[in-house]
Amino acid sequence: MPPDSSLLTVGVPKETSGQERRVALVPADVRSLKKVGFEVLVETNAGLRAGFLDAQYLQQGARIALDRAELGAAEVIVHVRAGEADPQDPFAVGESLRENQILIALCDPLSDSRPVAALAERRVTTFALELLPRITRAQSMDVLSSMATVAGYKAVLLAAEASPRMFPMMMTAAGTLTPAKVFVVGAGVAGLQAISTARRLGAVVYAYDVRPAAREQIQSVGGKPVDFGLESAEGQGGYARAMDQDFYKRQQAAMAKVVAESDVVITTAAVPGKRAPVLITSDMLAGMSPGSVIVDLAAERGGNCEATRPGETVDVGGIAVLGPLNVPATVAHHASQMFSRNITAFLVHLKKNGLPTLDTQDEIVRDTLITRDGQVVNPQIRDRLAAPVS
Repeated sequence: MPPDSSLLTVGVPKETSGQERRVALVPADVRSLKKVGFEVLVETNAGLRAGFLDAQYLQQGARIALDRAELGAAEVIVHVRAGEADPQDPFAVGESLRENQILIALCDPLSDSRPVAALAERRVTTFALELLPRITRAQSMDVLSSMATVAGYKAVLLAAEASPRMFPMMMTAAGTLTPAKVFVVGAGVAGLQAISTARRLGAVVYAYDVRPAAREQIQSVGGKPVDFGLESAEGQGGYARAMDQDFYKRQQAAMAKVVAESDVVITTAAVPGKRAPVLITSDMLAGMSPGSVIVDLAAERGGNCEATRPGETVDVGGIAVLGPLNVPATVAHHASQMFSRNITAFLVHLKKNGLPTLDTQDEIVRDTLITRDGQVVNPQIRDRLAAPVS
């Protein structure tokens, strides 16, 4: 049966980055989109690396595109990480996207605005999911929180695998094994999930966050909050804000003792659009016991640990420093499910607000819309593009 020409088509491409295994839309959410007036067109094998077969999409009412040219006919393209896909992927920079086609993806526009300019030149209408406002009615669309949940969980598993210690206390015939001590730096979504997962494995977990409100959240998932007596560094939307070097030096000095006593340190501190602050120095590493492990979830932003090498595991005097990249992609099945539910909620919201026309009075639409009619329409990104390159 031919598609209904009155319906908008959502195209789902296969992610081409070597490390990317997720897919933007899973079969279970196809019917939800069809109910509100979308057709779904999926590139062949788009979901394979996340464990979703073309046959499953077909069973839910999607169509399969045999090549990118066929997929490009869709009015809306949903991607996972458009801004950091393979540079040869035409969807990454908009080379095969046509005028007024809609792209919805993680675009990382605050780190590198140049791909945004390329999308504007192609007159693509682009929504960057990183810019969703932190408001109640946008929670169901919050891709960053969903992916941070996955990353926090997996960070603990990476630490447990790398550590020569078992996490729980055990009473054995060979004697009692003391529980591992885990220190989590940053109690956002990833940090709280890391605390919870480490506690479930039996570790004693301490945690620190620059936001005073995080204390109760740490306690709620079984962690022990550490107070270093520093001023709050809470920014807008619940994120930490960038601080001056004096603050970070005082923070490092206060953290040194806790880091030295920890078997595992998991760092999650990031500031949107900026290099991650260095929290664990080489001197602090020297104070840790051999066999200790650091998992730096901020590796993609340069890392919270001075010794971090993004994408590598390095040995520093017997301390394993892990700098994993794109951690959610390593749990591709469930990460895709969560991402897909967020994308579906976002698409349904756009449809209710008049898609393909857009109500820019709506806060969700206004904040996530970054290019339209050949222009970069987000003021923050426009200012970054205008600023001289340092």
